[in-house]
Amino acid sequence: MGFSETLVLVVLAYLLFGPKKLPEIARTVGKALNEFKRASNEFKAQIASEISQLELETQRQQILPPAEPPAGSVAAGSSSATEATAESHPLLKAAPDA
Repeated sequence: MGFSETLVLVVLAYLLFGPKKLPEIARTVGKALNEFKRASNEFKAQIASEISQLELETQRQQILPPAEPPAGSVAAGSSSATEATAESHPLLKAAPDA
């Protein structure tokens, strides 16, 4: 909207509503635009908040739990693994007391 169109609208509003009513209408329109702008900003903030919460949930779901050891392997530090190794290896057998 250019300057000439704005000027035509101002003159037309001045002729339609008169000099007494025009400032009142301008104030009302200004308040309505301000209210609309504030509601729009609140809506944008709410959408941004929801998006960030969804991103956090997605990141939490992508973190994988610790992997299970492969089938047939023995977990480190288990006593059964130590016993089995000592029994099957001849050098690890305890010497008989004399």
